[in-house]
Amino acid sequence: MQKKNKQKPRLPTVEEMLQYQPTRADFQWETNKEGLVQIKVPKFKSNIWISFCKLIKKDNVFTANMDKLGSIVWQHCDGKNTLKDILKVLNKEFPKEKNIDQRLFLFIQQMIGLNYIEC
Repeated sequence: MQKKNKQKPRLPTVEEMLQYQPTRADFQWETNKEGLVQIKVPKFKSNIWISFCKLIKKDNVFTANMDKLGSIVWQHCDGKNTLKDILKVLNKEFPKEKNIDQRLFLFIQQMIGLNYIEC
């Protein structure tokens, strides 16, 4: 029996990642009085579970509260800005922050994993 050569997908380089143009998912969101983003995320998409939430008088939405960094990134994920553009904004907002690029990449990966943004 011949083994299939299963290659792991190649991870993007930093330069490739900086060209990504993230786009927010279609969630309702707002900024609070401190300027921090609050994203309204549906708990369920199935009509059965949505109806169940109504039946037990529970909201089908939870609020994801972003910190300052997350709020800035979220607001700039409009499908036009690249991660390079967003990184420039973060460097201006957090001039003394170390590893801001790594924090951005990790945040973007988490947001993609949660289906909050697409790249």
